Amino acid sequence: MSLTNKSSKNILIVDEYAFSRRVLVDTLKQLKYENIEEVPDVYSGLVRLKSGLFDLVITKWETSKMNGLEFLMQIRFDPNLKEIPVLMVFEDEMQENIVAAFKAGLNAHVVKPVDLKSFAEKMEEIFK
Repeated sequence: MSLTNKSSKNILIVDEYAFSRRVLVDTLKQLKYENIEEVPDVYSGLVRLKSGLFDLVITKWETSKMNGLEFLMQIRFDPNLKEIPVLMVFEDEMQENIVAAFKAGLNAHVVKPVDLKSFAEKMEEIFK
C-alpha cells in the first residue's frame, strides 16, 4: 500500500487503557498511518463510529463495559457500520474466543505482545 493510501485511512482505536492506545498509535505511526482517533470505551466507540467515517476499528477482546465480541456484533448489526473492518487485539490465544470473533465477522486479529512486522502484515491484509 502506498504512503498516500496509508495516510488517508481513518482509524479508530477503542481501548480503555491510555497506555495500550498509545502503543497502538505509535505502532500505526511507525507504519505511516496518520489519521488516528482514540476513545476510552466501547460505548464512546459506537458513538464515534456513527458520527464519523472510519476505514478500520482496532479494539480488544477484553473490555470492561461490553466485551469485544459484543462490540463487534454491534458494529456488524448496524447497516451503516457493518462494512468497516475490525482488527481485534487478544491478550492470549484462546482459540474459542478467536473463532467466536471470526464467526461474528472479525477481519483480523493479533495477540499481545504485538510485533511491528506481524501488525504490518495484518494491516496490509485488511487494506489490500
